[in-house]
Amino acid sequence: MAKKAEFDMNGLADHMAADLSPGRGAGAITARLRNAIETGVYSDGDQLPPERQLATAFDAARSTIRKALNQLEKAGLVERRIGSGTYVSYSGPISEQGDEIIDLVSPLQLIEARFAIEPYMTRQAALHATKRDLENIEAILVRLEGSRNDEPAFSRWDSEFHQQLARCSRNPLIVRLYQNINEVRSHAQWRAMRRTILTPEQIDVYNEQHRQIYDALCERDLKTASKRIEEHLEKARQDLIGAESG
Repeated sequence: MAKKAEFDMNGLADHMAADLSPGRGAGAITARLRNAIETGVYSDGDQLPPERQLATAFDAARSTIRKALNQLEKAGLVERRIGSGTYVSYSGPISEQGDEIIDLVSPLQLIEARFAIEPYMTRQAALHATKRDLENIEAILVRLEGSRNDEPAFSRWDSEFHQQLARCSRNPLIVRLYQNINEVRSHAQWRAMRRTILTPEQIDVYNEQHRQIYDALCERDLKTASKRIEEHLEKARQDLIGAESG
């Protein structure tokens, strides 16, 4: 646990170094922690460092940190658990027009949009992913590989795998765009198509591709990571075409 907290503080320190906003008051600290959450430094479900470590990082009193965390909790960005700590409860902004967009996008149009975003996103993930990021992706892979006969579980963890790639890019706009993509992927017409495509044998192939993407990230091989995600998306596109023509 101590090792995890130390790693979290290193990530926060890097984020703070790029943040030139002044002030050590609760409002300024709230804004900076909010930015860290919204840009993926801390993801949904992550535990924030303890109050004393945050106080040291921000050079502020613990009472000030407590006020900042209370403000984040009121905003719905964190959940404070007595005796355990503070956990991020943020999965991205909700678009007021999201439902309208979802209704207009076909599964093939979704794949086209993913081709426009994911190769670059994955290159950036290979460049910026931390050790902790890679550990998170590996944990997701274990879940994916354990979902061979459970299409809904596979689909859920597949979405999380690609969302984690977006977070690893360290680009808040890409993170937000991919949240929108996952919203479309949850649409009824997409779910119906997945039930047709995702047999256990097909899931095995997708998981092999997931593992290849992960391996390229671990090797910091930007070119191969981009190539592997393109192959992954091309298979998805061909499977969709086959399902629609079948």
